[in-house]
Amino acid sequence: MAMQRTTSQRHTLEGTQSAIEFCYSMGWSDGLPVVPPTEELVRQFLEYVERDPSDVVLVEPVAGRVITAEKAAANSIMAGCLPEYFPVVLAALDAMGEPVFNLHGASLNNGGAAVMAIVNGPIARKIDMNSGIALFCPGNRANATIGRALHLVLWNCTGNRPDEMDKTVFGHPGRYSMCIAEQEEILPANWEPFHVERGLPPTSSAVTVFSALQPQQTGYGGSPNPEDILLAVADTMSIMPPWHQEIMMVVSPDILAHFGNAGWSKADVREFLFQEARRLGSEVRRTHNFKYIPPPPESMDDKMLPVLERPEALQLLAGGGEGGAQVMIVPVYGLGLHAKSVTREILEAQ
Repeated sequence: MAMQRTTSQRHTLEGTQSAIEFCYSMGWSDGLPVVPPTEELVRQFLEYVERDPSDVVLVEPVAGRVITAEKAAANSIMAGCLPEYFPVVLAALDAMGEPVFNLHGASLNNGGAAVMAIVNGPIARKIDMNSGIALFCPGNRANATIGRALHLVLWNCTGNRPDEMDKTVFGHPGRYSMCIAEQEEILPANWEPFHVERGLPPTSSAVTVFSALQPQQTGYGGSPNPEDILLAVADTMSIMPPWHQEIMMVVSPDILAHFGNAGWSKADVREFLFQEARRLGSEVRRTHNFKYIPPPPESMDDKMLPVLERPEALQLLAGGGEGGAQVMIVPVYGLGLHAKSVTREILEAQ
């Protein structure tokens, strides 16, 4: 069946540089140069995923703005994606449309948050995503451009930009791009990959999106003992407000090896940090005054309040480079109360 005709407005320009400058002049850039989205490239992306240009892939829930596959393809091209990355972008956009993700509130809050994507399964290896050294740094094309594509869609299609709806006080550098792959091959024998924990088959590919606050790196390399390592992690976590419903934590190969040697499961790590990452109620009440989350009552002043609402609130992933016993803690916007992570299977056209 023939593909529908693309409907975006056409502009005829001479030369690549003039096209790039035109995109700047139209406000289509996040500040970095973009790849001009020619009709030929847009059709190539759509044909790769066997989608029609008019297929709806995301709707901004408050403004009601509709994002089509054609617009998603154009922004993925501008971000620098290859066609084989596009299934990941589409699955991520679909996940962002889930009500529990809270696209409007989580992406337009004045505290600053960024959409972070985590990719699992064979597609991460197929498109050569980084799951190891310098995991949160620039340098890998798939990681950088997939994450950038998600934010360019928000920038150009939903009004999530400073001259429209974005009123963030300081913002978040991850709004350029925040995308990683899980390093599944380093998981201890009794640890499942993240997407498998979410109910998908081990052989499937998946992407998880969530509204990420600023990450915090911590750890302890002075002992191979899981308790010693996690006490240092708990100390860093203890400054956070209590009762998080969701926190992401990426664990490095060195620490995972120590956990594996000691026979520690994900459940063991979660329970330990649930018990140890706590803060006195009176200190929490004195220093954390939230607009939408009430502080603990005076009756809890002498109690140690847990950072995690329950052990399962801690989401554990594998990644990063060797040579450092580190973890990266990534809080979810609104303590995971106002916005939750969503996982989608990535479906590739046959």
